[in-house]
Amino acid sequence: MNINIDGLNINYIDVGEGKPIVMLHGWGSSLDAFRLITDCLSSGRRVIALDFPGFGGSDMIGEPWSVEDYCQFTLKFFDALDLHDPDLICHSFGGRIVIKLCGSGRLNPEKIVLMDAAGIKNKPSVKSRVRTAAFKTGKFLLTLPIVRNFSRSALDRLRAHFGSADYNSAPPVLRSTLVKVVNEDLRDYLKNIKASALLIWGDLDTATPLSDAKLMEREISDCGLCVIKGTGHFSFIERPAQVNAILLSFFGG
Repeated sequence: MNINIDGLNINYIDVGEGKPIVMLHGWGSSLDAFRLITDCLSSGRRVIALDFPGFGGSDMIGEPWSVEDYCQFTLKFFDALDLHDPDLICHSFGGRIVIKLCGSGRLNPEKIVLMDAAGIKNKPSVKSRVRTAAFKTGKFLLTLPIVRNFSRSALDRLRAHFGSADYNSAPPVLRSTLVKVVNEDLRDYLKNIKASALLIWGDLDTATPLSDAKLMEREISDCGLCVIKGTGHFSFIERPAQVNAILLSFFGG
């Protein structure tokens, strides 16, 4: 299915009947990642999943977006589908939108599920700070006017060496977007979340470590944590039967 939001063609699915649940995917992913969860929950609930602008089957954004831009887009999408405080399931980057919208009081769902969610900015390690400084120095030198016209391939190699996989695989507008979103720490919103929250986390997650989940569990007043042993950042894909059973229990069948 498709809908136009502010001139952007947005791909989404809307299946099942009952109280709605909206699923928000992670960075570099799409609604397809939720296929097994959709099949499971749509037997008793209305399930909506969308591709954020710039991902999956949705249009690319024209300029870098912030977390707030994605929040505003999500609210407009809900208005277009006449959704009022639906329950929410999110993964990774989608957690940023859920945390900010619920923590700012703009959404007040009954239940939310944060799966390996992003939103906590941790202090970088010494190794990470050295790599960042080296990249910034190299980028500065390679963009000086005297060498700019001859350094494009060298700059690409520099990005490939120092950049993350998400950064390197993204088009330029999403690279700038990624820089904006990862530098926003959303921990102060957690204490204002009123929904009943369930955290589902892989104990081997290195992208959003288990320590983030434990911080969220402490800060959100009504919150429980389910650790999926032996899984990483995509715990719901690595252990679909286990995660689906947890979700069915949480949402009441």
